[in-house]
Formats: sequence, C-alpha cells, structure tokens
Amino acid sequence: MKAIHLIRPIISVVPEVEKPTAKVPFNEKILFTVCALLVYMVCSNLPLYGVQRAQTSDPFYWMRVILASNRGTLMELGVSPLVTTGMVMQLLAGAKILDVDLTNSKEDRVLFQAAQKVVGLLVTIATATAYVMSGMYGDVAAIGAGNAILIVAQLSFAGLVLLMLDEMLQKGYGMGSGISLFIAAHVAETIVWQTFSPTTINTGRGTEFEGAFLAFFHLLFVRSNKLQALAEALFRQNLPNASNLLATVLIFGVAMYVQLLRVNLTVKYQKYRGQEGAYPIKLFYTSNMPIILQTALVSNIYFVSQMLFNAQPHSPFIHLFGKWAAASPDSAVNAAAVPVGGVAYYVSPPATLTDMLHDPFHAAFYLVFTLTACAIFGRTWTEVSGKGVRDVAREMRENQVVFKGHRDTATRGVLNRYIPTAAALGGVCIGLLTVSADYLGAIGTGSGILMMVTVIFEFYETFMRENTGEFKHLMAQMAG
Repeated sequence: MKAIHLIRPIISVVPEVEKPTAKVPFNEKILFTVCALLVYMVCSNLPLYGVQRAQTSDPFYWMRVILASNRGTLMELGVSPLVTTGMVMQLLAGAKILDVDLTNSKEDRVLFQAAQKVVGLLVTIATATAYVMSGMYGDVAAIGAGNAILIVAQLSFAGLVLLMLDEMLQKGYGMGSGISLFIAAHVAETIVWQTFSPTTINTGRGTEFEGAFLAFFHLLFVRSNKLQALAEALFRQNLPNASNLLATVLIFGVAMYVQLLRVNLTVKYQKYRGQEGAYPIKLFYTSNMPIILQTALVSNIYFVSQMLFNAQPHSPFIHLFGKWAAASPDSAVNAAAVPVGGVAYYVSPPATLTDMLHDPFHAAFYLVFTLTACAIFGRTWTEVSGKGVRDVAREMRENQVVFKGHRDTATRGVLNRYIPTAAALGGVCIGLLTVSADYLGAIGTGSGILMMVTVIFEFYETFMRENTGEFKHLMAQMAG
C-alpha cells in the first residue's frame, strides 16, 4: 500500500470545492475573482482578538509583502504555510520519496490534493501555535490560555479560508492562482500606500508626508532652499523617497520587458494535415515559482533562527544560524529586531546603499545566494510540476504534435535544448532583478514587483484567451 493511501479514511471530512459542472462564463469568473480578493482584503484588515499591543520582534517583517501577510490581523501568516506545504509536497512527489502517480491515476491525484490540504492546515496550526508560544502576541501567562487558544483558532480559520479561496479560483470559478493574486494585491497595496499615503509624520526636521509622491511636492513647496528640498525628497531616510519610487518604476518596466522574451518553436498537428502553430517557451518558464520558493525558504530561516535566538541568546552555535538585535531608530528598517549575524543576516538584503558599501561581503553573498537559489528552484520546479522535458514530450506525443522539420522521436531532444536552459536562466534573471530592486530600494521589494508583473501578465493572457474563446463561440452561433 502506498503512503498516500493513508489519507483515505479522512478524505470525506477534508473540505473541498467542487468543480463546476459547466463552463463558467467570463463575467462570472471576474466576479468570483473580485469577491475572493475582497474577502482576502477584509481578513488582512481585521485585527486578531486577544492580542496584547506589545512591541515584540517581527521575524517575518522582511517578507510580509511577498507573503501577503499583515501583522496583527487574520492574515498574520499570509500564504507562507500554504507555499511551504506545496513546496515540500511537490518536492517529495518529484523526488519519488512519496510514491504517487499524478499523471495516470485519478485516485492518486485526489488523495495527493487532499493530503496537501491536511498538511497545509497542520502546518498553519503549528505555525500559529509557535507564534503564540514565542510571545509574539504577549506573554502566554499574561494573555491567558483561553486567549492563546482563540488566537490559534483565528489564524487556523484564516488559513482554511485562504486555502479554499485558492482552490475555488484554480478549479475554474475564477482566474489564475489565488495565492499569486493575494500576493500581487498586497504588493500593489504597499506600493500605492507608500507612494500616495497622506499620513503626516514629524521627523524632527518638520512635518512630512509618508507617501513619496506627496512628500516630493510638499518638501519643494515648504522648504526655502529648493536644492536641499530636492535632495531631501530624493534621498530622505526612514521613509519612502522619490528615488525609491523611480527605482520601482524602472524595475517594473524592465520586468514587463523581460516577461515578453520567449522562443517560438513551430509545431505541426498530425491530426490536421498541414496545420501549423507556435509552441512558446518563455524566459520566465517557471513563472514566479523560483522567487516564491526562495522567499518561503528565507522566511522559514528567519522564523526558526529568531525562535532559537530568543531561547538561547548567548549560544555561539545558535549565533551561526542567526544573531538578532533591536533595530536602530535611524535605520531604514521598521522591524523591532533585525538580523546582525549568522545565516539569517547573510540571506537578507542590505537595508540601504550605505549598508551595502559598509559590508560588501554581505551584499556579494546575498547576490550569489539569491541567484543560485532561484536557478536551482527553477530547474527543480520544472521536474516536479509536470513542466519538465519528459512531461511536455509525452503530452505532445499524446496530442500528436511534432516540431516542424523533426520526427516525433526527436521531440524530447528539441525540448531538451530549450526547457532546462529557460528554467535555469529564467530563475537567474528573476533573482538578478530581485537583487537589483533590493539594492536600489524599490518600494514593495524586488520579489514583490516581479510577482505583481507576472500575475498581471497571467491575467492578461487569461483575459485574451477567454475573450477569444467567447468571440469564436458567438461567431459560431451567428453562423449557425
């Protein structure tokens, strides 16, 4: 008996979204997608009940934008437990550690999806419990056992809601992936807020707007020395500035351009003699998965490192994993604690250009780590997600599609020249754009901007595909 079959006794109680019995109209897909987004936005602004308003360290501060997380709310954990679960389960299946046939066995696919949900909920509960026990919401003795259990229940329920919304969209009721949609929405919200925020802050140099766009014109208007005002608007510390905004626009434009790069291979359909088409292989072949997996890896390193450091702050062995200290009031980072040593420090981006020049080894290590991790995750994900050379070649053979000028036996060889290169090189390009954005101080982080661009393109392609299909259906009805 396969290990995956152990899930059979509880599969009947695992929550599931039924597949639509008929094709969902495009307008309804938009409605479901917008509703899912609204539910997420409401949950990300609903505060947790039973939390003490204490200034405790935030191990996920660095990653909250890309994890669609909002501290102190129902979306405290964001998509981190679900992404981590998906990554581990796919890797186990791809490495054949978990014996499951996702291609030919419908039962194995159903059991695998159910197991992924169960593990995802267990990871969510475990992470929520670890958050509470670590004192992130106040000392357990102070908040009481009842409130502690209630906080875990709230976070677990929010994780279940997120899981069901993602499944609803992926099963055809909406467009794209729910996880990618929520991350992109959170990134967009962060960029818009830090650009146009009307909140005023007394920085010691006078009252300033938090939003970089408003602050730019406000400083030019109220300062008598216009050159000094321009320099302050471009490079002010601790708050979003105009140079951050320009870097965001630059990275967004470059990401949009790179997203369009692809190789179109001409194919022939043996079912329809003489008919040809194009098989596109994008540079971003694995979409945004490399940066999602790299972010999930780093977020778990932060979380485990800080938990160990809080338990044994003076242990030299623990310092190898990460050493944490209170953030300086003059720092560009708004977290209560930041990594200052160990693995957690070197896998985090330099906070400012000054920090990068002060510790060039840190900057170089972060660059090499990010590029290497994205390249490895890009290559690995193609194999475990059904997008590898073997899987694509089998799918083309089953659909009787061959490359023009080649026999069907050469399909695998042709794909082998492009897919592994696109997966690895695409991962490196994603990592390079991410690092460049982090070094330039782009609003929303480099990984967040890339995620938003990728999701925008995916929705655009889905929109065009759906509209083309409905147009052809309308024309067929008119002709009939």
